[in-house]
Amino acid sequence: MSSLKDDVAVATDGMYVILGASGNTGAIISDSLLSKGKKVRVIGRDAGRLQRFVRKGAEAFTADMSDAAALTKAFGGARAAYLILPPITTREDQERQSDAIAKAVKESGLRYAVYLSSYGAHVPQGTGPVTGLHSSEQKLNAISGLNVLHLRAAYFMENNLAAIDMIHGMGLFGHVLLPDLKLPMIATRDVGDYGARRLLDLDFSGKQTRELLGERDLSMAEATAVIARGIGKPDLRYEQFPYDQMQLALIQTGFSSKKAAVYIEMFKAINAGVLAAQEPRSPENSTPTSFETFVRDVFVPSYHGKALTA
Repeated sequence: MSSLKDDVAVATDGMYVILGASGNTGAIISDSLLSKGKKVRVIGRDAGRLQRFVRKGAEAFTADMSDAAALTKAFGGARAAYLILPPITTREDQERQSDAIAKAVKESGLRYAVYLSSYGAHVPQGTGPVTGLHSSEQKLNAISGLNVLHLRAAYFMENNLAAIDMIHGMGLFGHVLLPDLKLPMIATRDVGDYGARRLLDLDFSGKQTRELLGERDLSMAEATAVIARGIGKPDLRYEQFPYDQMQLALIQTGFSSKKAAVYIEMFKAINAGVLAAQEPRSPENSTPTSFETFVRDVFVPSYHGKALTA
C-alpha cells in the first residue's frame, strides 16, 4: 500500500498534456511548465512544429483533434491537461473535435483540465465559433470525476493583426464591429500565463468558469488610435464595414463561405450585446498587458515586418 508521501510524489511529478501546443496560448503554457522542470507532453498535428518543445525536454505526440483513440492515449497517466479546440473550419468539425476530446478525457480518467473557452460561452447558440465552445464546455461538465476550469477569455488583441495588410494597402482599419462599443481585449500571453499558473496550482475543483477580461475594455476606435500612435500614422482611422462586405473580404483571404458566415454571426452577436462579459471586472479577472504594450511589442514589429516583405 502506497504512503501519502508516495501519492504526493506521483501527483507533483505527473505529466502535463498540452493540446495545441504550438498555438499562441499552448506555446506559452508549454514553455512555462518546461521552465519549471515539469514533465510535458505536447500534442499537435504537425510533428515539426513540436520540435522546439522537444529540444527543451518535452515529449511530442502527434494526433488529430478528432481522433478520440489517439487523444485517450495522449492523456494517459497525465496529472492535468490544457484543452483547446483548433481554429474553426466548420461548426460540424467543432462538434466532432469536442466529442473526441470529451471522450478521451472520460476514457483516460483525466482528473484535472484547464479548457480555453471564450467570454460569451454561456450563450447556447447564435454566437458563431463561440457556440462550439459552449457545447464543448457542456460535454466536459458532464464528465464525473473531472475537475475542469473553463477560461472564458476576452477578444484576443492578436485578432487586430489581421488589419495590417489593410492598413498598408488602404490606409485604414476596417471591421464590422461598432466603432464605439467597448470590448474586453486580452493578450494571448496573459491567457497562457494564467492557464499555466492554474495548471501548476490545481486549486480548482468541480466545474468552474473564470472570465479573463484583459487590462481594460476598449472600443475599436480607441484601439485604432493606439495603433495609429504606435506605427506613426496619426491620421489612421477606423471604419465600420457592412457585414456583406466583411464576409466577402474573409472569403477573399481564404475562408470558406461557411466559415466566413460563422464569423459574421459572432460579430453580429458582439455588436448586439449578446456576446458579452458576465463577470464584473475585478483584480482576479483582469490581466496585466495593456493594449499599448501589445501594440509596442507585437503589432508594431509585425507591421514593419510586413512592410519589409511586401
